[in-house]
Amino acid sequence: MRIILVGFGVVGQNLVKLLLSRADDIYARYGMKPRIVATLDSRGAVICPSGLNLHRLLEVKRLYGTVAAYDRYEGQGEYTDSKQTMEVSNNRIEEIVRSVDAEVLVEATPTNLNDGEPGLSNVITAIKHGKNIITVNKGPLALAMPSLLELAEYNGVILRFSGTVGGGTPILEFAKHCLKGDRILSFKGILNGTTNYILSMMEEKGLTFDEALNDARIKGYAEADPSLDIDGLDAAAKLAIMANWIMDLKVTIRDVRCKGIRDVNLNDILEAKRHGKVIKLIASCDESRSLSVEPMLIDKGEPLCVNGTLNAVTFKSEYSGELTIIGKGAGGMETASAILRDLIEVREAMSIV
Repeated sequence: MRIILVGFGVVGQNLVKLLLSRADDIYARYGMKPRIVATLDSRGAVICPSGLNLHRLLEVKRLYGTVAAYDRYEGQGEYTDSKQTMEVSNNRIEEIVRSVDAEVLVEATPTNLNDGEPGLSNVITAIKHGKNIITVNKGPLALAMPSLLELAEYNGVILRFSGTVGGGTPILEFAKHCLKGDRILSFKGILNGTTNYILSMMEEKGLTFDEALNDARIKGYAEADPSLDIDGLDAAAKLAIMANWIMDLKVTIRDVRCKGIRDVNLNDILEAKRHGKVIKLIASCDESRSLSVEPMLIDKGEPLCVNGTLNAVTFKSEYSGELTIIGKGAGGMETASAILRDLIEVREAMSIV
């Protein structure tokens, strides 16, 4: 399977490490030999139709900060082979997608919830040129998922995105595949690990909101600008994706009523604690198909009452009742494992065809 990898940050690099560490296992179990034939980052691109040397790709990124230096690198041992057929481009995605033979494009650029770019254009370009898509970028799906699914179907390509919700925890797959014989009536859950960590630290350690946020920054759970997390927008994007995929709705992030945790203070947390409850940022799709993200009181004994950076989603189904899935919601290697899961699914679907 030949792959174009767009975006070579934490997730892209962890995907390469995962492919290297599991190469023999992936082939033995699934008969699949993934080859990355083109990689793009914000400063350039490198193409090799026969497959890039992944060790070398990682080393070049570490030393020079861009894959565009791939052909200039002269290292030791296996890195000295610089005679591969390749070229460096100025990150012209359409030219690369059109000219490079590949079965899959993996889109791993940063999420932009304002206009979805550059991820949205990357996904549309790949679909129009007949490439199957795997994306971990929430932006395009949060803003245009119904039309993207329709476009993919029209062009006969597969669009997968399990890493956009829950990281390595298979929340989307659990609902879509494990509950096939049932009918999901509603769901609710904690979809953002950063806000869950902040609220957990306020409840467990008695920290103020600002102290808990600063602690999350120090530990790497919160960005320098944490707005997407603490204003509930990241959870709202994930909720829109889930509602489309699981409930067959046609919605975007603009259809989600959203309120973050900025106004939650320590007094609110302590008052809830006195009544045996906790405050969590809950994303929900109720039985009337209303979508919301807001801080809510929940009982400490509820399955959804998870702490730290964990995510948890409870599905209410017609026959099985309530089922909850819990797991890590983020992390480079966890998200990379979701991409690999999607690659295997795409490969299996291609084999059936």
